[in-house]
Amino acid sequence: MQGSRAGMMNGLRRLVAGAMARDLCAFVVPGPDVARAHGLDLAGAGLHLAATPRHANVLLIVGPLPPGLADAATVAYAQMPRPRAILALGADALAPLPAADARGPLTQAGLVAALTGLRRVFADSAFSAEVTDFDAAALQTRIEYTCPMHPEVVSDKPGNCPKCGMTLMPKETAASGHAAHQPPENAPARPHPAAEHGGHDHTSHGAADAPAQYTCPMHPEVVSDKPGSCPKCGMFLVPVDAKAEDHSGHDMGGHAGGAGHAGHSGGEAIEGIEANFMSMVDLTRDMPASADGLKMEWIEVPFGPFFPGLPGGLGLTLTLDGDAVAETRVQSLVSGPIAAAGMTPAEFVDHFADLSPLSPVSMRLLACLALEHAADFAPDAATATARAAAVERERIASHLGWLAGFAAQTGMVWMERRAAAMQLSFQAASPEQIATRSASLRAFLHRVRNTPLLRAKLSGNGRIAEGKPVAGPVARAQGIAADARVDDTVYAALGFQIVTGTGGDALARLHQRCDEIVQSLDLIARAKALSVAGPVEIGTASGQGEALVETPRGAARLTVELRDGRLVVATCLPPSVAHMDLLPELLASHEIADALVSVGSLDLSPWGLPV
Repeated sequence: MQGSRAGMMNGLRRLVAGAMARDLCAFVVPGPDVARAHGLDLAGAGLHLAATPRHANVLLIVGPLPPGLADAATVAYAQMPRPRAILALGADALAPLPAADARGPLTQAGLVAALTGLRRVFADSAFSAEVTDFDAAALQTRIEYTCPMHPEVVSDKPGNCPKCGMTLMPKETAASGHAAHQPPENAPARPHPAAEHGGHDHTSHGAADAPAQYTCPMHPEVVSDKPGSCPKCGMFLVPVDAKAEDHSGHDMGGHAGGAGHAGHSGGEAIEGIEANFMSMVDLTRDMPASADGLKMEWIEVPFGPFFPGLPGGLGLTLTLDGDAVAETRVQSLVSGPIAAAGMTPAEFVDHFADLSPLSPVSMRLLACLALEHAADFAPDAATATARAAAVERERIASHLGWLAGFAAQTGMVWMERRAAAMQLSFQAASPEQIATRSASLRAFLHRVRNTPLLRAKLSGNGRIAEGKPVAGPVARAQGIAADARVDDTVYAALGFQIVTGTGGDALARLHQRCDEIVQSLDLIARAKALSVAGPVEIGTASGQGEALVETPRGAARLTVELRDGRLVVATCLPPSVAHMDLLPELLASHEIADALVSVGSLDLSPWGLPV
């Protein structure tokens, strides 16, 4: 076991190890949404889910680990308390993580079998006399030095601030950090005080025969006959004029003497205020201003790629001005190349579907249609109808999966559990099973739509301005009739009509997806058959093909080029690209809780995006 706790195994520790083996708690990478999309019932297998690595003893890797997630996964593993273990399903290469303690195929049966072996490992090896150290590179720290008065001044070495002369203070920072604001290498270690204050020599104000004295701008009680640094704060001592009554302090923006320069405030002297008092104007001079004009320090807070309620693999960084969002950065940590030149059609279809674990059926159909178009081949009507029904089943499961994650983010535990269970029950269901379970699903959706707490929390939140590029349920929730199915003859034969809503906020998007689930139930009932698309034999065909499929998140377009039956190039535009671009403007000035709800309501997918 890679993550044993240090200690010799004895009777008491065997009891503890046995208890832990029966009560495993998993932190899932990339996330529970991906696990459910693969049909994994983690609770049914006896696993508890942890929202943070600190509360988990098993790191569950679901599927191949994309390179962008590798570093984040190592951080999660390093934060887990010992004893800890790695369980990998459908994943081989885990570097830079340690080797898996248990493995299995990416199926429910594989999960159950791997957990059985992992429990034995825990019971036998949770404690060990010799343990293996593991430290994520991202968690390693180094010491850098910064000025307390000018935080933008950063150096790798101790010294003095070139702006105010204050002694640089040490602080820990990430080893991968970069001192972007280091003072120039040729900056003097201790510039002359006159040079620090506009080149003005304050001794010229005093009597020629008066002895020069020096004092600290921050600690006026410190007086010296010689220039140097303050023994309390390290700031440069400045000359004291013989006419001290006319020089009541030190102006950071000008010189230390002269009438009207009342301390650091740079304004007139105020009765009752110490002459060397550092005003908030000076302290916040270089800080960004809020919308209300108040200046304060902004902080960057990462949410993801494993934040509860957000898609696994989505990197969201919010710059916060207090509790409001000032700036937003979003990126995918799971994107990969769409295809490799020379792939056979079968290889490309499988690869393209694997790129999007949240909607593999839709992406498989998209790849098949594009290849068939390039080869000038058209499936028969029955096959096309059964394929459409499979996409509608995936739409039901995908919307339920989104609802489970969204409920987790908003604290609706009952809704999260019920939606997750229904997602798993519909994901691979036959048309007959779907018909049997339809009534209970409709009743659940009715309850969701009429939950007062959701209505109060979501109404007015995340409203997108008119004219912005939107797709799928997000667009239709704004009343925009955007749906690729409307021009599809297969859907026309099934009596499809676009369902739209009003409002365009998070509540409208919730209702829209509920309505679309009901619509998909009806379409499957009319289709009566269901089959997942598979590649057809196209021989040595050459040509270009394009296809458009309405995935659960909106229309996705794929263009391919074939030469002698082999793939030459493929380009895809998935729907989440436009929605991710909306986030900086959508979240601006929102309180952090409302901002996260807005992001969750969009149902973003970081998978399959262009790299």
